[in-house]
Amino acid sequence: MEEFHRERHENRSEFQRDYDRLVFSAPFRRLQNKTQVFPLPGSIFVHNRLTHSLEVSCVGRSLGNDVSKAILARRPELQHTYLPEIGSIVSAACLAHDLGNPPFGHSGERAISTYFSEGKGMDLRAHLTPEQWEDLTHFEGNANAFRLLTHQFEGRRKGGFVLTYPTLASIVKYPFSSSLAGKKPKFGFFTTEEEGFRRIAEELGMKKLSDAPLRYARHPLVYLVEAADDICYQMMDIEDAHKLKILTSQETQELLLAYFTDERKEHMLKTLEIVSDVNEQIAYLRSSVIGLLISECTEAFLNNEAKILEGEFEGSLIRHISEQPAAAYKHCADISMRKIYRSRDVLDIELAGFRIISTLLELMIDAVRSPEKAYSQLLINRVSDQYNIKAPALYEKIQAVLDYISGMTDVYALDLYRKINGNSLPAV
Repeated sequence: MEEFHRERHENRSEFQRDYDRLVFSAPFRRLQNKTQVFPLPGSIFVHNRLTHSLEVSCVGRSLGNDVSKAILARRPELQHTYLPEIGSIVSAACLAHDLGNPPFGHSGERAISTYFSEGKGMDLRAHLTPEQWEDLTHFEGNANAFRLLTHQFEGRRKGGFVLTYPTLASIVKYPFSSSLAGKKPKFGFFTTEEEGFRRIAEELGMKKLSDAPLRYARHPLVYLVEAADDICYQMMDIEDAHKLKILTSQETQELLLAYFTDERKEHMLKTLEIVSDVNEQIAYLRSSVIGLLISECTEAFLNNEAKILEGEFEGSLIRHISEQPAAAYKHCADISMRKIYRSRDVLDIELAGFRIISTLLELMIDAVRSPEKAYSQLLINRVSDQYNIKAPALYEKIQAVLDYISGMTDVYALDLYRKINGNSLPAV
């Protein structure tokens, strides 16, 4: 039996192990029941957070590998550094980038923020520090992902986090505290995770831009993670809108063909003639655009490598691609905003999400503030022990509630909402 207890030799790098840990984690599995843009599918399958994250991860791996290969061609002496692992790091970070998003898409984030800034949570302000209040009124899925991965994710290694520092740093698109968020709800970490991020940033040599409040330049690989996300959500939302008949086949083809030169377009139209299925035609065009944008973003990264490494690069890579694909991307974004994100189905799921999350927040926060009440006890007993719902400080209790609610799937949140309101009872 001794052979079964020997230490297993690993052929995976630590960054590949990051990827595998994420795939096998419970938070990642729950993404399959979280809205991306459109309501969860009936007879027509559209993207959810899980499929989106997998696709972003694939695109991120390609971006990372292409950048790595190009840099090594320039500087072959870096072959024996971690540079060849860029694809693995970016792929893992892409897989994790949406783990902190609450149910019901971006409306879930807004529902949480506005509960504190406009709703019944406003009376909590007097009991919290200004920094804590900024965290709550600017609740952000990106910061929540960092919290999940460093605070709750499958426990911690001795002396550190479960995932590697480069993977963790690569998901933080906004490496500054909530007090610098301004009117836009964009920041990288909550007050409780400031020291954790500081430790990672200092270990990786990230450029510090200010001490108080905490602000750093982005880790270079964040740009590749962001580009992969930008490419996927834009292209896949267009494809989903076509499947749901929000966009016609002709509209969709025109949007996607606009990325290419006339010569390339002519060749693609000939290819479309031999593909009979309309959905397959759109899939072919979508994959062609993704390939083009990967090449464009790779070139943008390489052309701006010095600025990126110095923390002086501004904007996203997608804003630095060549003129024709940039114009086509902007047109797709405009159409998406007008026809997709404001479509009735999308607005309906946002309305429902607002009501469900606001109600759950109100009841759970009341419960942790008054745990001696009988109804509070019923609600608290429903919460898993993994959430620090009985913490001594009010802010920690509120964060535990947010951890609990943001970790829910759409289906679980809806089911709990119905049961609390007496609209649904357990099967007898």
